[in-house]
Amino acid sequence: MKKSGKKFSVCAVADLPPGGRKIVEVDGKSIGLFNVKGQLYALLNYCPHSGAELCRGPITGTALPVDEFRYDYGYEGELIRCAWHGWEFKIATGECLLDAKIRAKRYAVTVEGDEVVVHI
Repeated sequence: MKKSGKKFSVCAVADLPPGGRKIVEVDGKSIGLFNVKGQLYALLNYCPHSGAELCRGPITGTALPVDEFRYDYGYEGELIRCAWHGWEFKIATGECLLDAKIRAKRYAVTVEGDEVVVHI
């Protein structure tokens, strides 16, 4: 992911343990920070479907079809579900599971020293 011009130190790495989430204000935007299995991600706290605060929804997995009659649970801890209508988005990519053309806005995240940095 491309790193844009402005960067903002938003929290200490220790404040975002694996499975953790933190919502911060950055340059006038509400942004959700996530630690998914040791990788850090940032999403705009806005559901592209209906405008809800996406990043306040549950972090979850989902049922994935195996065949015509069977499903397995997958993506455990890798999805954010909109609290208003249940749309699910991959935290790592912003991709909506219902329609891959719909994406939550992502921001690049880096670690500098012991600080989490978001690039806007």
